Amino acid sequence: MKTSRCLTALLTAIALTAPAPAAAQEPVRDFTQLNTRLKPGDTIWVTDAQGREIKGRITSLSSGSLALNGKGAPILSATDVSTIQLRERDSLRRGALIGLGVGAVIGIGLCVAANAEDPHSVRASEYAWCPAIPGAIGAGIGVGIDAITPGRKILVYRAPGSTGAAQARLSFAPFITRRARGVGVSFTF
Repeated sequence: MKTSRCLTALLTAIALTAPAPAAAQEPVRDFTQLNTRLKPGDTIWVTDAQGREIKGRITSLSSGSLALNGKGAPILSATDVSTIQLRERDSLRRGALIGLGVGAVIGIGLCVAANAEDPHSVRASEYAWCPAIPGAIGAGIGVGIDAITPGRKILVYRAPGSTGAAQARLSFAPFITRRARGVGVSFTF
């Protein structure tokens, strides 16, 4: 009984500390506002007015043009640009927290299974290491996975009058109140 309460408390703590997905910002529609979302040094994907995609690193950004160091047109005027996408950076912290939680739960499960015959013969202080070592290993694995996984592309600029492919999104967010517990579901298109 005590183990199930501890496990429930641990899972609740992991669910509450896991970051909820942030709502995406709407893309700017005025080229002069790009400096609020982009800076020199950012790697971006630009779709020009003819539909060609150019990848490059921003070398300079002004209210009327954009200079890239990539292949293709190195300097693009505002009228030449249809859309601009930026790869979202993912925090290593998120991977560490997820890995820590998974490793800790596995460690507790292994400890409980190993002492299932006579759970009263082992003191609670002897269970303290159970989530620590697998949790640390899981955190390391989570950081490694996050480090090698590229983030998704987000749309930061769409020229007025240009049409982009519609993107449908489904997101889930846990919630806990005094009266209810559940999962909030959001679908946007």
